[in-house]
Amino acid sequence: MGINFRQISPIRTCTKSYVNYRSYKPFLAKDFNNRCGYTDCSDIWFGGKNSFHIDHFKPWKKNPGLKTTYSNLVYCCSYVNILKSDDEGDYLDPCDVDFNTHFERDENGAIHPMASSAQAIYMHKKLKLYLKRYQIIWKLDEIVSRMGKLKAAINNPKNKPIQQDLLILQGELGNELTTYMDYLKSNQ
Repeated sequence: MGINFRQISPIRTCTKSYVNYRSYKPFLAKDFNNRCGYTDCSDIWFGGKNSFHIDHFKPWKKNPGLKTTYSNLVYCCSYVNILKSDDEGDYLDPCDVDFNTHFERDENGAIHPMASSAQAIYMHKKLKLYLKRYQIIWKLDEIVSRMGKLKAAINNPKNKPIQQDLLILQGELGNELTTYMDYLKSNQ
């Protein structure tokens, strides 16, 4: 059994109406937990909210009436948005479908479509969800999360007897994070 694709599913909550779809970006970032709707990658690794794109789930060039419809917008990384472009393939809407029932991750964070989901298989291929970048970003998020928990444990007075062991573990996680950062820099 694999690991869940995402921990928190996005949900569209904005009820405002704008003439320009770009005005929705702050709401999309919040509703999508600052993560790509299709890869679940945190926007921080791409330069934050300013570097993320807004995808029109149903392409607005083919569906002009949906250009500024909030329920048609998906917060996503530039890589996926460019690959999806105006394709009207059989995509799963990240807010309408639990991606955990269509995708899973292996222990290294690689994304795999469920064999029973033709839509997931299509998306995996079309959006190149198999790329190592998404696996690495998942791993980075995991390391940062663990480092946060570890920092809290180190600062907890109840853990004084094992504080040295926790500090060693923190150093090991820091080393792993540095290794991944070096890998990212070498591929730029």
